Amino acid sequence: MNDVASIAVAERPGDAMLRQTIRHRVEAAGTSFYWAMRLLPKHRRNGMYAVYAFCREVDDIADSERPVAYKIAALAAWREEIDALYTGNPRHLIAHALGEPTVRYRLRPLDLYCARVASAVGHLSVHVFGDSSDAAHAVAESLGRALQLTNILRDLDEDAGRGRLYLPREILDRHGIRGTDPTAVIRHPALPAVCREVASIAERHFLSSVSAMENCSRKAMRPAAVMAAIYHATLSTLLRSGWRDPATRVSVSKPLKLWLVLRHGLI
Repeated sequence: MNDVASIAVAERPGDAMLRQTIRHRVEAAGTSFYWAMRLLPKHRRNGMYAVYAFCREVDDIADSERPVAYKIAALAAWREEIDALYTGNPRHLIAHALGEPTVRYRLRPLDLYCARVASAVGHLSVHVFGDSSDAAHAVAESLGRALQLTNILRDLDEDAGRGRLYLPREILDRHGIRGTDPTAVIRHPALPAVCREVASIAERHFLSSVSAMENCSRKAMRPAAVMAAIYHATLSTLLRSGWRDPATRVSVSKPLKLWLVLRHGLI
C-alpha cells in the first residue's frame, strides 16, 4: 500500500495564503510545540499547524471569561463545522485549513477533541507525523496525559485566577485539603505535597511514552520526542521550584529548548 502522504490533493486558489495565515497564528501563540512541528516535512508541518490551530481555537473557547451558555453554543457550532468538514463543505478558516490534512492523513472525526482533551490531539498528530501504528497511538495516550498534567502543575496560579482548579480531588483529600476555592487551595501549606504526587503520575506517563516510542518510526516521531523532552524539562523545573510560590511562572530557557530540539529532533 502506498504511503497515504503521497495522495494527491488538489490545490485550490488561495490555499497558499490560507496556510500562511494558519502558520502565523501558530507562531503568534508562542507554543513550545512550534519548533517540534518545524521538524516535519512541508505537508506534514502544514497539517500539524492546522491541527494545532483547531485545538487552540477550542481551548480558547473553554478558557474564555464568556458565560457558560456562550461556550456551549460555540462548541456546538464547532461540532457542526466538523460535520461540514467531513462532508466537504467547511466554512470556518481553520476548518478549511484542516481539509487537506484530513484527507491526506485520514484523520478521524475531530469532534473527539471536544470530549477528550488529554490525548485526543496526540491521536490526531501521530497520523500527521507519519506513524499511525498501535505503538504511536500508545505514545499519544501516555504523552498526552503527561503534557496535560505538566500544564496543570505549571498553570496553577493562572487557572486559579479564572476560578478553576484541575488538581485531582482524591489527592487533595489525601493531603488534607478539603476546600474548593482555587485561590485558597494553591495557598494551602500542603499544596507542594499534592503537586509532587501529581508530578509522579506525570513522570510515569512520560516513561510509558518513551517506552512506546521505541517501537515507533524514529523519524516520524521526532516532533513527539522533542515535545516530550521540553515538557519533561518543564516538569523537572517545577519539581525544583517545589511550588513554593505558584504565582511565579516557571519555564524552560530558550538555550535549553534549542539544545533539546537539536538532541531529540536532529541528532
